[in-house]
Amino acid sequence: MTGNIYDPAFVADVFDRCSPAYRRWSMAASFGVIHRWRAQCVAALDLPRDSTARGVDLMAGTGEIWPHLLRRFPGVSVTAIDISPRMHAEAMERLHRDRTDRIAHHCANWLESDLPDASAGFAVSTFGLKTFDAGQHRTFARQLARVLEPDAPYALIEATDPVGWSLRPLYRLHLDGVLPLVERIALRGAQDFSMIGTYTRNFGTGETVIDALHAEGLAPKVTRLIGGCALLLSGRAPG
Repeated sequence: MTGNIYDPAFVADVFDRCSPAYRRWSMAASFGVIHRWRAQCVAALDLPRDSTARGVDLMAGTGEIWPHLLRRFPGVSVTAIDISPRMHAEAMERLHRDRTDRIAHHCANWLESDLPDASAGFAVSTFGLKTFDAGQHRTFARQLARVLEPDAPYALIEATDPVGWSLRPLYRLHLDGVLPLVERIALRGAQDFSMIGTYTRNFGTGETVIDALHAEGLAPKVTRLIGGCALLLSGRAPG
């Protein structure tokens, strides 16, 4: 692929094309671990079980976190924000028709979202941070701090490049070699899911987003999963 891989139009096109197969492919590519990671993200969200807050799901994709979220917090509702129109459509038309009363949609670039200040009672995000570069991480953190209510919790999770892990060579072979080959064979030459390897390599260990959250007073708790293959960030907005 050519072009700026962090340009919003580029990202939207990639995920528009990925949308029909995204759910199945992400489960298969992670050997099902991604399901557990989403559950861990929700478990890190410091909300009372009986909360009735309305929160935001950032870079929501096809909404795989919603079953975990609504099971743990039955009273909450969500505004799902994603830049890809087809991911929104896939989420509501095929996967979550029975949750339309709990999920509102906002098809937009989160970095430019005009949601009101202090309008979200919580925030979650699963596997969208790697599609931003370092400068965009700073904008992401400013937007998050702006939209969250005072003292509202957040939990974010992202796949990372586990630098220093003894099994990193196998992990990189899987992302950079095996997955692109399988995609070319199974999806008739497509190269969209192979972008996961590029994005995770560039994202590294996630220090740029950690620094950006600290700069906005969001003070993240940092948890690394499976040798550093995923980064879980949780905390609260300044009170």
